[in-house]
Amino acid sequence: MTRSSLVARLAARFPHLMGRDTELAVRLILDAIGDALAEGSRVEVRGFGSFALSYRPPRVGRNPKSGDQVIVPAKRVPHFKAGKELRERVDPLTSAVAGSSPDNAQRSVANA
Repeated sequence: MTRSSLVARLAARFPHLMGRDTELAVRLILDAIGDALAEGSRVEVRGFGSFALSYRPPRVGRNPKSGDQVIVPAKRVPHFKAGKELRERVDPLTSAVAGSSPDNAQRSVANA
């Protein structure tokens, strides 16, 4: 789903809002998440998931074209972790198996 399709879906779901208002709301929410991450904060949306920063240490990489070694500097990258409710909506099979022990869950999935 793209940002414009999200705006269109929200505008259709809430017809009392103008298209410009839904576009502004989506932009403000995404900007707020981006600003919080830029400040080093963690963003958590209950039932959906959390956004945090992960640290990637410096490493030695390779230029795929020439094969030369390249120093890749350390960096911080955004990381999303889906919440329990979102995981269950995406894959309802795992929520049915989740109530059992890990060994039983593997057997249930293998037998399915």
